[in-house]
Amino acid sequence: MTALPKVAFIGTGGTLSSVGRDRLDILDYTATGERLEAEEILARVPEAATVAEVVPVRYRAVTSPGIGFSDWKALVLLCERLAAEHPDLAGIVIGHGTATLEETAYALGLTLTVDVPVVLVGSQRPISALSSDADLNLVAALRTAAAPASRGRGVLVVLNDEIQAAREVTKTSVARLQTFRTPDFGVLGQVDGPHLRYYRRSERRHAPGTPFDIRGLDALPRVDISYSYADADGTAVRAFAAAGAQGIVSAGLAPGMTPPAEAEALGAAVASGIAVVQSTRAGSGVVPETKRLADLGILSADNLTPQKARILLALALTVTRDPAALREIFATY
Repeated sequence: MTALPKVAFIGTGGTLSSVGRDRLDILDYTATGERLEAEEILARVPEAATVAEVVPVRYRAVTSPGIGFSDWKALVLLCERLAAEHPDLAGIVIGHGTATLEETAYALGLTLTVDVPVVLVGSQRPISALSSDADLNLVAALRTAAAPASRGRGVLVVLNDEIQAAREVTKTSVARLQTFRTPDFGVLGQVDGPHLRYYRRSERRHAPGTPFDIRGLDALPRVDISYSYADADGTAVRAFAAAGAQGIVSAGLAPGMTPPAEAEALGAAVASGIAVVQSTRAGSGVVPETKRLADLGILSADNLTPQKARILLALALTVTRDPAALREIFATY
């Protein structure tokens, strides 16, 4: 009998692990404060054991708004340790809340040191709910992590039977099951029952092998996001600068513009030595490298969302402060 592939399952909490008041509690389930650890989730999804030899790994069960850099670093080190302890490991699945899932996925996609597939999975409905998506999402993620075809594709995100690239995917709806989308390019592949099919690859570089090593860092350089709107006067930009920001991402008006007063504040930030990157609040599309941005010394975020541009800029500032080098990093990752 053929042995099942070995996959580690790290539980960080989120809706996937949450237990509501009853089966109809699909919105206010965090009020109970009850979240399951990795092995407890697996006990409620016995089908997981039919697709992989799953190694449950406790981390800490929290809501994803509480996850940030310290967890990214810890997860990089944990994945490294698991790969060393289990030479036959086929892949790693990380259960995660959906609120910041895309940010953790992208951060890990730039900093991991392991070459086995790493898949982030979440759910829109708690594991206790009527018609929860938690069980099937977890099984699909395990199948994806175990598949040899998943190697070399960077960190992956699996929900709703779809496989997405960490760099490209974003959460687009509060409650719908099809919330995770890649607006510009679409899915990488799909998981239909036991059948896993890929249709394309993301062309941007990803871990392992990036220059971004966070294992010895206590924190990332401070990078803030300034959200643009009609009549924005740059107050937020100046406040971030005063707070010690080393970088600022402007979530500008599409296609990458800001009101005049805000543009003036961003230009002043650049003049003071702060790296400024222009993204947009539109959710998709590339910010063009215009003369206006060049005159202000502002870099383009390419097509990264503001929250992902923030992560890349913070990591980039750990290796360079040179504007030309920063520009190349945004064109590469």
